[in-house]
Amino acid sequence: MGETKNGALKLNFDRHLRLEFRGAKVTTDAGLLAVRELDGALVLTEMAGEMIQDNRTGRNAQHELTGLLRQSVYARLAGYEDVNDHELLLRDPAMRAAVGRKALERNAASSQTVARFEPDILTQEDNLEALASLNHSWVSKAVKSTKAKKIVLDMDSSESPVHGNQEGSAYNGHFESTCYHPLFCFNHFGDCEGAVLRPGNVHSADGWRNLLEPIVDRYKDTNKKLYFRGDAAFAIPDMYEYLEEKGILYAIRIKANNKLYEKIDHLMTRPVGRPSKRPKVLFHDFSYRAASWKKSRRVIAKVEWHQGELFPRIGFIVTNLQRKPENVVRFYNQRGICEQHIKEGKYALTWTRLSCMRFTSNQVRLALFVLAYNLGNFIRRFALPSKISHWSLRSVQLKLIKIGAKVISHSRRTIFQCAEVAVPGELFEDLLGRIRSLATVPT
Repeated sequence: MGETKNGALKLNFDRHLRLEFRGAKVTTDAGLLAVRELDGALVLTEMAGEMIQDNRTGRNAQHELTGLLRQSVYARLAGYEDVNDHELLLRDPAMRAAVGRKALERNAASSQTVARFEPDILTQEDNLEALASLNHSWVSKAVKSTKAKKIVLDMDSSESPVHGNQEGSAYNGHFESTCYHPLFCFNHFGDCEGAVLRPGNVHSADGWRNLLEPIVDRYKDTNKKLYFRGDAAFAIPDMYEYLEEKGILYAIRIKANNKLYEKIDHLMTRPVGRPSKRPKVLFHDFSYRAASWKKSRRVIAKVEWHQGELFPRIGFIVTNLQRKPENVVRFYNQRGICEQHIKEGKYALTWTRLSCMRFTSNQVRLALFVLAYNLGNFIRRFALPSKISHWSLRSVQLKLIKIGAKVISHSRRTIFQCAEVAVPGELFEDLLGRIRSLATVPT
């Protein structure tokens, strides 16, 4: 590989090919313009101007808070998880256009400006609360755009490994790593209703009320029926009593014990005859009261006999649902989708990248990642045409947002000449049409 006189690079395997690098005239993230269109249709980041407090006192502030938030969130959705990435993004034409018209006329915010915005301005106590409120407002707008009469809430914890001495990190024996132990709550549309960063050594259910209560209160004046699912970590009396008090229907897995096994003793005899290839599944429901419970509750038992296995697989679920036992189990098993959402946040957005030394700074980073995740999920829910509606968040990132484009500027307009690979022009036009229809939906 060599260099020509005009600065283009030659390739030895084919002397007819040349490479030119024109950072301000070419972008690899033209799909961010569709993200900005959705943002504008639902009026999402514009809320930040009223909610986030600006403590900057100087007269030379070149970037508004709304634009800074937009840049921080969009960059994460595009796969740029580090503040240092903004040093190159500040000249990217797609980012400049998405941040705002003034940014298109000049550079977007530098990495130094973003570094002051995230760990300085956003770490103020009022702004930490504002970020959570902003996410609640985003999800509320998205839910109001649907006609669903019920909302299913799934709560689960996760691991965010650290590789330094970050404040609040600790060794967690379950994950066998030094980490943070964040707690998430998703609805059945895939929206992240809320997230809280916690020290690495806390119990999986620690702080569940502080996360769940604001979410439940937000749905109080709506006509939507709430459901809740959780694994055995959330099988605690306080959780049952809270959900029952609020009229929320739930299905929560509970750990087995001898008393529960006694209730299904009649199902523990191995079926007679040659075992079939398909497992033989038996269900049983009964009333049960643990020593720590104030009253008896309904418990569903599922017993599975598998070919080649000496003992059955057994699971217990405590519930206040009145459905048939097999339907309750089927409803509970769908909570696996929540784990899939967490994996998307981990692998598409790398929201485990919590590398700041201060705990509050990492709280801000997680909150921004959640906003980026929800923005990507809104694209998937509302904008993708039926042909590509099955795309994962990773596919949205790689095939839609990562569209290459050549930028041509005229006196009155700027043109992005986009590559047609995964998303041809007709499909992109359909996508924009779906987004624009959202602007006419009352929220």
